[in-house]
Amino acid sequence: MKFIAEIDIMPHKELLDPQGKAVVNNLKHLDLGDVTDVRIGRHVSMTLEAATETEARQKVETACQKLLANAIVETYHYQLHGE
Repeated sequence: MKFIAEIDIMPHKELLDPQGKAVVNNLKHLDLGDVTDVRIGRHVSMTLEAATETEARQKVETACQKLLANAIVETYHYQLHGE
């Protein structure tokens, strides 16, 4: 069975996000100075084969923990959909 995992990877809230800060600072030049915080992360869409939803979730967890996210500085959340 095919599944699609939509994965969002973000820096921990406690850590400085230099890209986000740069965007906030430059939004002032677009007359958007009332924006006070921006956090920038990554979105990964992954299509995978698995016999069950439980197996698909295990595969997504393994991919996130071992390859896609750095647990020291990032968190991840995902949604899994059957195709």
